[in-house]
Amino acid sequence: MLHVKLVHVDYGHARIVSIDTKKAAAVPGVVRVVTAEDLPQPMPRFGPVHDDKPILAVEETKYHGQPVAAVVAESKESAEAAVQLVRVEFEELSGVYTVESALAPDAPLVQEPELRPDDPLNHTNVLNEFRAGWGDVEAATADVVIDNVYTFPMITHFAIEPHAFIAAPDDGGVELWTATQNPFQMQRLIARVMGLPVAKVRVHSPDPGGAFGGKQHPKYEPLVAFLALMTGRPVRLLLTLEETFQEVRRTSCRIHARTGFKNDGTLAFQDIRGDFLMGAYADIAERVIAKGSYLACGPYRVPHARVVSRALLSHTTPSTAFRGFGTPQVSWAHESQMDDAARRLGIDRVEIRLRNLPRKGEEFLRGDVPADGDWAESVRNAARAIGWGSPLAAGRGRGLAVAIKAGPTTGASYAIVRLHSDGSATVLAGTSDMGQGARTVLAQVAARELGIPIESIRVVMGDTASVPFDLQTSASRSTVFMGQAIARACAHINAQLREMAAELYGAGPAGVTVERGVVQLTGRTETVGDMLRMRFKDVKGEVIGLGSMRSEYAPDHPLGGAPHFFEFSCTASEVEVDPETGEILLIRHVTVADVGRALNPQHVAMQDEGAAVMGLGHTLMENIILDGAGRISNLGALDYRIPTSKDLPLEMHSLVVENGDGPGPYGSKGAGEGGLMATAPAVASAVTEASGVVIRDLPLTPERVWRAIQERTR
Repeated sequence: MLHVKLVHVDYGHARIVSIDTKKAAAVPGVVRVVTAEDLPQPMPRFGPVHDDKPILAVEETKYHGQPVAAVVAESKESAEAAVQLVRVEFEELSGVYTVESALAPDAPLVQEPELRPDDPLNHTNVLNEFRAGWGDVEAATADVVIDNVYTFPMITHFAIEPHAFIAAPDDGGVELWTATQNPFQMQRLIARVMGLPVAKVRVHSPDPGGAFGGKQHPKYEPLVAFLALMTGRPVRLLLTLEETFQEVRRTSCRIHARTGFKNDGTLAFQDIRGDFLMGAYADIAERVIAKGSYLACGPYRVPHARVVSRALLSHTTPSTAFRGFGTPQVSWAHESQMDDAARRLGIDRVEIRLRNLPRKGEEFLRGDVPADGDWAESVRNAARAIGWGSPLAAGRGRGLAVAIKAGPTTGASYAIVRLHSDGSATVLAGTSDMGQGARTVLAQVAARELGIPIESIRVVMGDTASVPFDLQTSASRSTVFMGQAIARACAHINAQLREMAAELYGAGPAGVTVERGVVQLTGRTETVGDMLRMRFKDVKGEVIGLGSMRSEYAPDHPLGGAPHFFEFSCTASEVEVDPETGEILLIRHVTVADVGRALNPQHVAMQDEGAAVMGLGHTLMENIILDGAGRISNLGALDYRIPTSKDLPLEMHSLVVENGDGPGPYGSKGAGEGGLMATAPAVASAVTEASGVVIRDLPLTPERVWRAIQERTR
């Protein structure tokens, strides 16, 4: 197997003058040094929505770390040595690294206008503008208007398991091994970029480990596919943690919120304007911005609403999907606004939320599906668990916040279940298990529907040549979409078992029922296992069930379709603030998730706790820092802070609300993202109560808190 290492330019935005590869090519073991000129012309471009990202940089680097060449060698050591000998002459160019610089009249264009010739915005750095709303904000009246600006930082996914890619020539096509959340999307994209039939592209997707959205869409798979075909041999690329920082991040933003309230605390209007810094290429950020902005007013009754959000191109790492998918950014704004209003109006912070939450079945997004849960129950449970209203020690404070995310809007999941002659079963599913427990939950569904022990079930995933199509593993969709597909495949098996029983035992089909491993006939009961052994004792065989769940695209809906469920969460936190240092000690942290039905309560708790800790990262410490040249200053584990065991709350509690009101199997909804969606505003609210300072820029570092305290006491 050949090994690949990438050649980078240490600058945010630069014009490539020349690339000298002679010395690198002479290193023993080097097979090829590939630049943009060695790839098909014009350079193939790719992306999940817009085909805008080149396989290697063309004429310019658009962000710090974008590769300009790739070294292919017999060993990793030879490739690493050769990379150091590639000489890249480049000219430093001015760059767009902030929201303000992206919108400046004289800002350099990040993308060439010819990449989007029919776009009226192609001579600006605005890729798209999302608009939503109802009523008449201009005519709305309010007793109190809260007007603030909030910022949310660039942060990286920091998955411990690295991004790794292998490609090999395969029978006139290509075979890929990549830890992706979306093997079938990868298959289609590679086929399109390389001009191959889909059937000639096989994608193996081993369990990706930590992903959090960062492994949802293609990164370097097209490059390794081309290198494999160019060399005629398998090739492998393993990104360092530093290179991963340069490839994936959450969308940063600035949100200006104007919120009107009546004197009783009820909302009069919401006027939200968001500017999201999405990076040099679109990736899936446009969808992140749209989906987050659609619920930028929060899970509240709002008589008049206007939301305008701009997707801004910049000379920064392309942002992509990230756990919460735009919700943490908007909840930071709308929940901080609720707190500000509560202080101004003299209303309890929990009470002001309860007065504005819709009841179950009540419309809160004009013309869309209604509230699908008893959300007030989640708030009351969180308040009770955090000890809301009980006395606080000096220097301590409590905060509570809510958040809501639209679940999947469109999609297609297919499943095959094979019931073997000995009564065991194999489930074939295109879902990826990233540690969220999909393999276990899907096996639970099959076990319950077929009436067999979970130990007798094997779930096969991660190979486009072996498992049926699944749109993607994202949006907390797997339990609902793939779970229902498997339940329906099992129902298909049970229907065939009824026919089999009628034939074997001479009964009419109407007199036969099959349920959870038991065959009921008039005056007789048999187990499915005994019936299978009788049916297949000579010629052998198995029973194969097919199931699917689809949701079609709705062009008239702002998101392309109504949400199948809402992921509603409530977070409460108690903190202690040291006024001398600005340090925040987390005393107690509570999450409450409305999950419909927890099919595996332990998994739900683990997912919510993991999400909560991840949310504490962007709340308290995480922030990608750029220097004046657009270079990331804190690349890697030493300089980029994430929560460790010493940063965890002294107490953590993960609670669920179960009312069996979801669209998934047994009334389940998606879960696993809610734990981080309202973390920042809940902790910030507690910090305000503890210290008396209001902070509207994340993260809440000790220095930022200390400076705010110093300014207040002057």
